Amino acid sequence: MKRTFRGIQLVVAAALVAAPALVQASVHPPSAPTTEAEFQQQVRRQMSMLAMMPRYNVFDDVSYTVYGRNVTLSGQVTPWSDLKADAGRLAKSIPGVGTVTNNIEILPLSPIDQQIRIAEARAIFSEPTLSSYAEDPFPPIHIIVKNGNVTLEGVVKTQNDKNLAGIRAYMGRDVFSVTNDLQVKKSS
Repeated sequence: MKRTFRGIQLVVAAALVAAPALVQASVHPPSAPTTEAEFQQQVRRQMSMLAMMPRYNVFDDVSYTVYGRNVTLSGQVTPWSDLKADAGRLAKSIPGVGTVTNNIEILPLSPIDQQIRIAEARAIFSEPTLSSYAEDPFPPIHIIVKNGNVTLEGVVKTQNDKNLAGIRAYMGRDVFSVTNDLQVKKSS
């Protein structure tokens, strides 16, 4: 019995010694990155969390730019996603951030646009050459639809994939125009 009591005393003593360090760590957030490169890495890490949110999908596109310690958010998101607010919160939580300008556009709520989104995804990702892009947990092709106008955003592996996605996007019904802003990944 005495050994058990002595063991408890040691655990309690260790907790009392460690407690100030734990309190110190929880009261003070991680320090702000000191170099611009460290800050940009922190922004990239924090904003990549947005892509892991369950509401972020192929019909949303969010990007950011960093000027000094200021972050500007841009892109378009579907109206039901609440991603504009989520992206703003993520950016404001970055240690050392100055201002956050949230220029993310919330797309209009339109049943026709929603039908176009679904038809575009089917047309693009049913193409055997492009189907592997849909299998990616973070699909690199984003289909933005606003008032019947389609914009393709993201990164593809080859110029052929970019051209093919643009051609397939024209196959959708009720589409007024297609802008193919897909970027071709530079090979290293």
